[in-house]
Amino acid sequence: MANQSEPGSASSTTDDLKLYRWAAWAIPPDNICKRVKKVMEALREEFGGPEIKPHITVAGSCLFTRSDAIERFTHACGSVNPIVYQVDQLETSKFYFQCVSLVFKTEDEFTRETGIFASRMHCSSANMPHLSLIFGDYTDEEKKRAEEIVKSVDEELCTMIFTVTRMQLYKINFEDKTQKSWELFYESTLRHQINN
Repeated sequence: MANQSEPGSASSTTDDLKLYRWAAWAIPPDNICKRVKKVMEALREEFGGPEIKPHITVAGSCLFTRSDAIERFTHACGSVNPIVYQVDQLETSKFYFQCVSLVFKTEDEFTRETGIFASRMHCSSANMPHLSLIFGDYTDEEKKRAEEIVKSVDEELCTMIFTVTRMQLYKINFEDKTQKSWELFYESTLRHQINN
């Protein structure tokens, strides 16, 4: 288990009693992230918007103290096998954070593993697992143009299958739509597959 961003030791006990909002992200393998970033860059070149780290929200908007969040997150990672993600479609939405996204198939095994993870975090699992390619409030015409850009840069992105073994815990702030203040707090790998 790799702790990438542990809180500073100067934090007081009082600070650890504060409640913060958290999200657990599934991080695609490096080769998939490179492909996704290339598409994201093409979309930002056309439309602007914040830079996004490729991720899939598995549990979001959880309210915990810092120590509780880390404890629940590490327990969740130790309870779940690597998760297979299969892109179902490229979809547009009216929601800022899901404006243009890759939406994943929710097969039985996928739903079971993500459900276990979310329950260990004491959060609701994402009802539409997706990987956002751009954030924003765009017209239908702009979203159609965005879909064309995605397919012209990497059409096979819309049929990808990959396995996630790495999760990250973020302290989040929905008021910051740029995500610049969102803080990576902890990173861990999922447990190895156990054959019964």
